[in-house]
Amino acid sequence: MIFRFRQRAAYAWIVVAVTFLALLVSAGIRSTPGVLIVPLEAYFGWDRATISFAAAVGIFLYGLVGPFSAALMIAYGIKRTMLAGLALMSFATLSSLWMTEPWHYVLTWGLFSGIGTGAVASVLGAAVVNRWFATQQGLVMGMLSASTATGSLVFLPFLAWLAEGGAWRPVVIAVSAASALLIPLVALFVAEHPDDVGARRHGETDQSAPPPPLKQAATPWLAFEALFRAAHHPMFWLLFGTFFVCGLTTNGLVGTHMIAYCGDHGVAPVAAAGLLSLIGFFDLFGTTGSGWLTDRYDPRRLLAVYYGLRGLSLVALPFIDFGPVSLGIFAVFFGLDWIATIPPTVKLANQAFGARDAPIVFGWIAVGHQAGAAAAAFGAGVVREALGTYTPAFLTSGMLALVASVVVVAVSARGNQLGRAQGDATA
Repeated sequence: MIFRFRQRAAYAWIVVAVTFLALLVSAGIRSTPGVLIVPLEAYFGWDRATISFAAAVGIFLYGLVGPFSAALMIAYGIKRTMLAGLALMSFATLSSLWMTEPWHYVLTWGLFSGIGTGAVASVLGAAVVNRWFATQQGLVMGMLSASTATGSLVFLPFLAWLAEGGAWRPVVIAVSAASALLIPLVALFVAEHPDDVGARRHGETDQSAPPPPLKQAATPWLAFEALFRAAHHPMFWLLFGTFFVCGLTTNGLVGTHMIAYCGDHGVAPVAAAGLLSLIGFFDLFGTTGSGWLTDRYDPRRLLAVYYGLRGLSLVALPFIDFGPVSLGIFAVFFGLDWIATIPPTVKLANQAFGARDAPIVFGWIAVGHQAGAAAAAFGAGVVREALGTYTPAFLTSGMLALVASVVVVAVSARGNQLGRAQGDATA
């Protein structure tokens, strides 16, 4: 049943609001293993590399499921895909209450929750934007992208408070309940298409580009067909590679290991979780602002700036004193840039691959993001276990972000030269 509002023209924002909450909870579940590292280490005696491996599996599947989730949204509908993902998220996390072996943790928080959260990931935002908005797509994608960072970070102080004294079970119950509570909201308020509520896409006029097709044939090859078409386009590999670095530097490294890293410097878990929450708070402004900028400026130049500033922040982090002021300054700068890369990446995907393929292709690009995140989540745990410090992991990630910035600048400059050459040839 869909709740019908009198002002049907505003229904797109109702769908955005519910999608925002779903993305927020999904990303929050993916960040929860960062809170569980120390409690599980103390309770079960598992080593940090083993615990990090489960987090890496979940993060990787969170991305890998994306293109197939986008295909399911096209074939079976956005609402059904969201409901299935939320139900699996709630079931997987709740069942971990009975785990006793490391493979139980990998199965529940790695495999099952990774699949569930992957169905309610950034590709969902891209699908909603394409289906419900004819204008302001960058701004709305920025808002929805911000929700993923907010979910990853803003709940962490509360979860860290629940985990005080090594009590990991209350954390599990809290995130499972949050997923379950969203199921009726999605069932009541998410319409499949503007036509279902007698509305048009937000900002749509008679001169607007036609909306994407409602459904395509339900085939398991839908996601692969879009990938095969995109793989011949250089833009796909640019976005895939830079998004790999994006995931490596954000939820893979900082989101998973920042609390433990701060703990190595004498910062209490609740205070460290508060730092991540502050990052999430500033990301609301940074990523939403990035969406606004993406509607107005060259997205390639924006990406170059974002990766450059992120790389400088991570390179500087190991050399600060980890006091409240220096960590606060880091949180502000890193938060404004946390996932500001998503709106320009989505715009470039839309421009290169069109309304039909763009949501699925962006799902494949997001696989790169989560592959990078998984590599950092596991790799940083191994580095800490072997060397007793996270410093090499943070320095390496910062340097990779700077490399990504240079690559985007080079590609942007080359594209501008080609554009001028074509203009001269046609003059």
